[in-house]
Amino acid sequence: MAPLARHLRAPMLTTLATLFSHYRRHPGQLAMLLLGLWVAGALWSGVQAINASARDSYDRAEALFTTGLDRLERRDGEPLDREDFVSLRRAGLPVSPLLEGRVDTAKGERLTVIGIDPLTLPGDSAFATAGSGGELTTFFTPPWQTRLAPDTVLRLGLERQTAPGAEPALADGRRLPPLVLAPSLPPDTLVMDIAAAARLLERGTTLSRLVTAPGALESAPEGYRLSRAETLVDPGELTASFHLNLTAMALLALIVGLFIVQAALGLALEQRLGLLRTLRALGVPGRTLVGLLALELVLLGVIGALAGIASGVWLARALLPDVAATLQNLYGAAVGTQLHLPWHYWMGGLGVTLGGLFIAGSGTLWRASRLGVLGMGQAQAWRASFQRQLWVQVIAGTLAALLALAVWAWLSAQPAGEGLVAGFVLVGAMMLACALWLSPLLAVGLAGLGRLARSTPLTQWALADLQLQLPRLSLAMMALLIALSANLGVGSMVGGFRLTFLDWLDQRLTADLYLRPPAEQFDEVQAWLGARGEVAELLPTADAGSTLLEVRAGADDRRLEVPVSLFGITPGVRLTPTWPLLESRDGREAAWTALENGEAFINEQLALGHGIGPGDRLVLRAPNGQQAMTVAAIYPDYGNPRGEVLMTATALRERFAAAPGSIGVVLAETADPDGSKADTLSRDLTERFGLDQEALIDQRQVKALSTDIFERTFSITRALNALTLAVAALALLASLLAQARERRRRLAPLWALGVTRGRLAGIQLAQLGGAALVTGLAAVPLGIAITACLVAIINVAAFGWRLPLHVFPVEIGITLGTALLVALLATGLPALTLWRTSPRTLLAEGEAT
Repeated sequence: MAPLARHLRAPMLTTLATLFSHYRRHPGQLAMLLLGLWVAGALWSGVQAINASARDSYDRAEALFTTGLDRLERRDGEPLDREDFVSLRRAGLPVSPLLEGRVDTAKGERLTVIGIDPLTLPGDSAFATAGSGGELTTFFTPPWQTRLAPDTVLRLGLERQTAPGAEPALADGRRLPPLVLAPSLPPDTLVMDIAAAARLLERGTTLSRLVTAPGALESAPEGYRLSRAETLVDPGELTASFHLNLTAMALLALIVGLFIVQAALGLALEQRLGLLRTLRALGVPGRTLVGLLALELVLLGVIGALAGIASGVWLARALLPDVAATLQNLYGAAVGTQLHLPWHYWMGGLGVTLGGLFIAGSGTLWRASRLGVLGMGQAQAWRASFQRQLWVQVIAGTLAALLALAVWAWLSAQPAGEGLVAGFVLVGAMMLACALWLSPLLAVGLAGLGRLARSTPLTQWALADLQLQLPRLSLAMMALLIALSANLGVGSMVGGFRLTFLDWLDQRLTADLYLRPPAEQFDEVQAWLGARGEVAELLPTADAGSTLLEVRAGADDRRLEVPVSLFGITPGVRLTPTWPLLESRDGREAAWTALENGEAFINEQLALGHGIGPGDRLVLRAPNGQQAMTVAAIYPDYGNPRGEVLMTATALRERFAAAPGSIGVVLAETADPDGSKADTLSRDLTERFGLDQEALIDQRQVKALSTDIFERTFSITRALNALTLAVAALALLASLLAQARERRRRLAPLWALGVTRGRLAGIQLAQLGGAALVTGLAAVPLGIAITACLVAIINVAAFGWRLPLHVFPVEIGITLGTALLVALLATGLPALTLWRTSPRTLLAEGEAT
């Protein structure tokens, strides 16, 4: 059997080597194939690496004790103190104290400090059960310990190897307790004993919160509010839609990259038709030949996929800081900037890339298996199948369009905010339909123009030649269409969000200064400000949390258990005219009158998420039972991941024992023309009440900070858009380079007839420029449709609020210009090669045809 196996193996290896020899003669095609696999795998693997690292951070944050424990707070809004903890423990209640604050490192980084009592922390906490008794004793006895994740060490300016036992200095010169690495901790978090934290943060006996095991208390003790663990939002749940968006964009880049692979495989197989016929004539069975072609794909796919995964890790490291900033700004979710990749990430990246390669190559292998021995030697037989392929694309595109219509009809019947995945299906079906219709549209257009250009032979030849190129350029043009439309859609959505967000900031930030004094000083500070002559108006706020128990709409009562935020404002001369309202029961003036009379506004997230409208009655859990109120209006609340109920600050403090929030200080219009009065008032507040710099914020600083946060939040979107467009440009360039030699053969007779090389190069630029312009024009309505889906369906389902649809003519012009630029750049290198080709070479090319 062994000699027979060797006898059978030798011809197969020889045949495989013969197939690979094609790439020695055409290295550009090999580069094109590997390039497609590389860029597709890199973008997909990079985004999956980001998602995997973020999920690891969420798991560590959830395991810490942030969302898994019930919380106690004082009803009177006063800060918790050590005496609260002692009195509750003496009453037999199993509570544990937590102290939280922020410190600045010597590198200027901000880290969260959490102080715990490991002896009273609930038993399933990672710290209550960590290590042996000796380790726990070291943790809560001087010099204490600072436990932190390995990726937080870099924020302190240390190397991971030297961190254990180190006592790094902070920005103010104070030193942390000795460091101990704890991989289970979330990023940017320092955990230490509560005594060490109080000393480091200079908090004295103040506590941030009291926690207890879920369900350990049936009700809140007298004078306290109880927040159940299930009402605390898990960051992983909040950010799921964001990661779905990233995955969708990565999948788009993967598809565009696979277009390059498909084009390379089709061209390589067409040019090897004679070789395949010869191998069949020498006795190689058809199944064996197709099997070896598949093996060739697998070998090349593994190389390209591994290169893509390696590049994806590099890309993820480059983009992860911006993603972390985005998640922090949008959801308050801390994500480390160091990658943590499980083993299944590597296998998943390899599997997805190879699976995409199989899908891209299966059509080519199937067509090769269908061609007979004689047909393999006829290039025209291969091209003739393109006409049948156009009809198949028309039918498939029609089916995709019908799918899009069906999904749109289904979404129209659903409540607002439903159907996130269906929204992506709708966008994908629209893009697929337009991409499939593009080649038939170009073919029909070229045929029509060819009939009109009969009087100009050179133009007619250029159109016929472009028709001949269409089978090889169609996939690259489809990739360009998808990339351009996605770029236009996402760009218009982000641009519209930016305009809306900035207008919303101008409407909401009406005060000149915003002050957040400690709760115990709030009333005193407010009275002091009211006596200042330069202060025209004070806008105090309050905030609290509650649970929406019931919604009454006419005779329809719906029971709910939905956690909501409560926010109290003070209507005034400056605030009321500018506060935006989306919908009201009896008009804007009546809505504000109703608010002052005890009714409420709700934000768009709550209205869309639960089908609540003006006139409905809400029943909320309150410290003294339940409170009912009527919804007077709905207002936009961009960036807030939770539902919110708005009422006057006075009503909120009386009905829900809410803690005081901030004070908006409106200065008299004639009091501060140059801003000096605001600076003077800030200094007087600081000196009079001992407030720190973070307690008083100028309105201009808030707007500048918010705008900066916005720009960084969407930098990851812009980066992925640019990368996807670059991949499409590479697809077009690779297609042109792969057929450059054959193009010169067809151009050689024209040169021999007297057409100059410069004019031939110009014909190439005009051909591809015209095709790209048509592609760009097709991308414009598709991009607008994608924008409409993003703002009306996907954005509502992902974030809970709707954006107005903005169409930017400049953005459309940039899209068309980008299409032309991509085509001209892709055509430039082959055109330059033709320009520099010597007459002797052109003659040789012509003789070879």
